[in-house]
Amino acid sequence: MAAVEKTARVPTRARATALNLTSWVLFASSGPLAKAVMAAGWSAVAVTSVRIALAAVLLVPAVAVLRPRALRFRRADLWLLLGYGLLGVAGVQLFFFLAVARVPVGVAMVLVNLAPVLVALWLRVVRRTRLPGLVWVGIGLAVAGLALVAEIWRADRLDLLGVAAGLAAAACSAGYFLLGEHGASRHDPAGLTATGLAVGAVVVATFSPPWTLPANLLNAPAVLGGAQAPVWLVLLVLAVVTTALPYLAGLSALRALPSTLASVLALVEPLVAAVLAWLLLGQALGLPQLAGAVVLLAGAVLVQLIGPNPPTTPEQPGLPSATPGR
Repeated sequence: MAAVEKTARVPTRARATALNLTSWVLFASSGPLAKAVMAAGWSAVAVTSVRIALAAVLLVPAVAVLRPRALRFRRADLWLLLGYGLLGVAGVQLFFFLAVARVPVGVAMVLVNLAPVLVALWLRVVRRTRLPGLVWVGIGLAVAGLALVAEIWRADRLDLLGVAAGLAAAACSAGYFLLGEHGASRHDPAGLTATGLAVGAVVVATFSPPWTLPANLLNAPAVLGGAQAPVWLVLLVLAVVTTALPYLAGLSALRALPSTLASVLALVEPLVAAVLAWLLLGQALGLPQLAGAVVLLAGAVLVQLIGPNPPTTPEQPGLPSATPGR
């Protein structure tokens, strides 16, 4: 009976694909929405703090009431929970929003998609896993695409801090998948998501305590395309629609979806983010940056398709899919 119940909780391939695709689309909208809030006077750290805290406040009680067993963890899971909350929640979102504050949303999103390359390097350097030659070709393409996206030949326009923040978000994104794929196979995604958000909220609150938030700007207008919305409403959408829901969907999908398919679906995220940034913020990438984005993402997908992907076990995790949520 227990085995039947466990199997029932694992999504089918079709459902997992739909969940993963939904996760990418929802995550993609966070950049333009956060950029609009920052333009209204909020800092990247403040937006991140409110986004994660609101998501935790809404999700943790709901999981505690509806699925209390999902919040039961062993003492041995402590490092998994701390690492997931620190890297997969706080680190990814904080560094991504810091990047968005300094570079176009499309550029920041492309930088984060270096995550699979970093995971491949982790497997080679740390786990001593031999990588096929085409994986190194993919890594080379990703680096070349990064140079085009950042336009490193235009030193007068190169924002080193913005690029560094995007790369830091990619590193945390790689950690998200290494930890998330490990945890999703052993724990209820709802409990892991809720706990990760709670840990992330505490971490970010140390940088932006609640009493330092610009509460006087909650009713300030956030401009999105030709429309305006109060900042508090945009923050609520960021917390629910672009944080809690996609984290739940993404972790649920990781229980049944091969990383090779997930990496292809992940291409939806930077594409949707670039289109939304163009429509809502008027941010358009130049031809060299668009070409670089294509080259970088092609390299990332090549790393996924050719890279090692053994069955996931505690000792030898497979190569996770491209990026986590923002």
